[in-house]
Amino acid sequence: MQATAFTYDPETRGGSVLLDDGTPLPFDAAAFDAGGLRLLRPGQRVRIRTDGDGPTRHVVFITLQTFPDA
Repeated sequence: MQATAFTYDPETRGGSVLLDDGTPLPFDAAAFDAGGLRLLRPGQRVRIRTDGDGPTRHVVFITLQTFPDA
């Protein structure tokens, strides 16, 4: 699934993305580390995997579109 990076905190390596319908989803350091990223800028298009439903839905993997899937 694709999304757009919305927020990113380099201290915690967490943040949020916006799905194409505008829905925000959070990600934590584990999701960030799983994607092999070193930095993420708001506005970048990313590829994500999610887990959970409704209000518990969150990102478990985030990487750039050009990076390989882990």
